[in-house]
Amino acid sequence: MKQLLQNIKTGRSAVEDVPIPTPREGQALVKVAASLVSAGTERMVVEFAEKSLVGKARSRPDLVKQVIDKARREGLLNTAQAAFNRLDQPMALGYSTAGKIVALGRDMQGFRVGQRVACAGGGFAVHAEYNVVPRNLLTPLPKNVDFESAAFTTLGAIAMHGFRLAEPQIGENVAVIGMGLLGLLAAQIADVAGCRVLGVDLDPARLALASSLGLQAVSRRKAVDSAQTFTSNRGFDVILICADTASNDPVELAGVIARDRARVVATGAVGLTFPRKVYYEKEISFINSRSYGPGRYDANYEEQGNDYPLSYVRWTEGRNFEAVVELMSKGRLQVQPLITHRFPIEKATAAYDVITGKKKEPFLGVLLTYPDGKWKEKSSTVHFPLSRPDKTSTVKLGVLGAGLFANSVLLPTIKKVDGIQLVGIASAGGLHAQHSGKKFGFQYATSSDDEIINDPKINTVAILTRHDSHAELVVKALKAGKHVFVEKPLAINNSQLLAISKQLKVNSRALLTVGFNRRFAPLAQTLKSQVSGLNEPMHVHYRVNAGPIPLNHWTQDPEIGGGRIIGEACHFIDLITSLVGAPPVSVTAHALPDGGKYREDNVSMTFTFPDGSIGVVDYLANGDKSFPKERVEVFCEGKIVVLDDFVSLQIVEDGKKKEERGAQDKGWVNEWKAFVKSIREGGEPPIPYEQLIGVTQSTFAAVESLRSNDTMSL
Repeated sequence: MKQLLQNIKTGRSAVEDVPIPTPREGQALVKVAASLVSAGTERMVVEFAEKSLVGKARSRPDLVKQVIDKARREGLLNTAQAAFNRLDQPMALGYSTAGKIVALGRDMQGFRVGQRVACAGGGFAVHAEYNVVPRNLLTPLPKNVDFESAAFTTLGAIAMHGFRLAEPQIGENVAVIGMGLLGLLAAQIADVAGCRVLGVDLDPARLALASSLGLQAVSRRKAVDSAQTFTSNRGFDVILICADTASNDPVELAGVIARDRARVVATGAVGLTFPRKVYYEKEISFINSRSYGPGRYDANYEEQGNDYPLSYVRWTEGRNFEAVVELMSKGRLQVQPLITHRFPIEKATAAYDVITGKKKEPFLGVLLTYPDGKWKEKSSTVHFPLSRPDKTSTVKLGVLGAGLFANSVLLPTIKKVDGIQLVGIASAGGLHAQHSGKKFGFQYATSSDDEIINDPKINTVAILTRHDSHAELVVKALKAGKHVFVEKPLAINNSQLLAISKQLKVNSRALLTVGFNRRFAPLAQTLKSQVSGLNEPMHVHYRVNAGPIPLNHWTQDPEIGGGRIIGEACHFIDLITSLVGAPPVSVTAHALPDGGKYREDNVSMTFTFPDGSIGVVDYLANGDKSFPKERVEVFCEGKIVVLDDFVSLQIVEDGKKKEERGAQDKGWVNEWKAFVKSIREGGEPPIPYEQLIGVTQSTFAAVESLRSNDTMSL
């Protein structure tokens, strides 16, 4: 399919062939008929992308600080590679489309194939021939609402939500500052709600358009005098700021024309330096409106499809979409007169020339249109003809997942290892698979996991998807007779782990390994060689300065990410297990109070091992991220060995100290070399299965110990 993409690194916009996405549970696949180009959001993204690296840095000093902190911890080279990989990711633009449902995932009651819908949401309702959209971001369309009008639904909901936040009453005086696309929609909504509306703008053409829609509007120069006349010198009850400017003039004007205790709501991106005197004297209330309404930026609502109870949240973003569509259906919200440009998707980059001012012509509503062909179960795969089969490679690799970790860490690592041929790569939406496929030299990209798993040309599958999908995909790949590499964690609950264990007993010839790369790090290998010949039990202390993660991040969700102990602390338990040579037999865990700020991620876990060794993992999110992340201290038989952040190793013995240093290397290359060797030689897996399973079980036990305040035996 054709999709419009923006490269943040190069600034280049392009229409490319991308795999048609595959709808998952709670999603619909929509064949798009029209999409609306955002002259605000998309223009800002394009202009940022077109800046030089210095210009990008100047406009985002917050990100520059993060890069500097990372460089202090991990070195300049690793940081530069990570930063450029992040910039190189393609960005799908657009958030408001309309079309027809052509396929449904599971749990999509209330929707049907062939249904006409409006679609919303960044990352979902994008400028592409096909969109995969979650249920709460879909709105059914009446027969009398055409696709072009419906493409305005999301923007209409932004205007609707801003209007609702002001809590207007019938008959109140409402001023709308800025009569662009958003302002004209907001003014019409206020008008049909029974308010008296006056628009304000600098552009005579927009004032004339407002008048043609039956709205009263005046120039900025006449705004103050007109406001006095319009309100009988009382001032406006509500002011909606819909302008798009860095100037503070809209906020200043709002204060001047507002009545005492008026409500001001900003839906546009404007300067927010307030004139204190007028806002204080009138005790004006100000709200910065957040997008489409309640539910926005809540993954539980938008991605998981969980609605808010109507009795508690009357107007969610989804119900705002419905209200906008109903106004269109009744002819009370006019959008066709707002359309100034239409571009077919093949010429979509020309739309950006218009909204960024490269093409000097006035514009308002800019639409992209799409071919009206019939759906025939089209292929979800894009092939790259420059890549050729390699008969000499032992590993014929298929990759599931093409996110940031895959692009910045794993795929660059695999390219450094001999004996691996990159065959196919899949991602849920298809976009990131297409980008990674071209960048790293795969033969094809797809949105279908099953196509990778069932491809006879592939003998090895790497699973880099979200944590909750790991176990199911591992079992499917093992059943298909594939060798499997799965990024940690192996599973996020006992039932998943049991399913994998059973499958391993059935598939004795297929090898499984988990991305416990730290045990393969060069300095970790040296550390192991220093303690492996000792006869006494050892004490290992592993301190991790993990840093905080927002509570709404997917890794914190126990059903998706498993939480940080299961999702990440398994790394550190595994390294201790590698040093001891056996998985833990018990664990006791204690945590600092979360206090509403953390989620079981300031924890101290004590593990005991069969030989009497003790391992302590202090996993902490309450430190400063500029400080090095990891430190391992081993005490055993008169010897101390200290590994600092995989950069230095100190050995203290017989009163003498020696140190080994190098660039940070956490073992990814060695890990894959070991995996390829095991596949080629048909030998034992790189990590014994009892350790893979034992480490995973120990994370579940650590969480249980934490909550039960008891020691858990394994």
